[in-house]
Amino acid sequence: MIETLRVALIVALVVGGVFFTLVSTVGVLRLPDVYARAHTASQTDTLGAGLALAGVALGLGWRAETVFTVLLLVFIFITNPTAAHAIARAAYESGVEPWREDEP
Repeated sequence: MIETLRVALIVALVVGGVFFTLVSTVGVLRLPDVYARAHTASQTDTLGAGLALAGVALGLGWRAETVFTVLLLVFIFITNPTAAHAIARAAYESGVEPWREDEP
């Protein structure tokens, strides 16, 4: 019973991670400017990777590899939003104008 619940939770976490990564991909392809793309890439990709890595850590159990998976998860949570901020700031300082709906 507990093992079935554990496997179901692992599958749910990995499927959720794949879903949010897919949403991030669609957002990067469809959104109009670098600011919106950086926003969607940082948020949904971080959530997707976080859910997938949580599923992997749960699947590994209490082993040394689980510690590395959790450290990778922390690294992604720190670096992904920071990188998106740096990209958006570089675009702003380079003079890239945000997309506006009323402009052609």
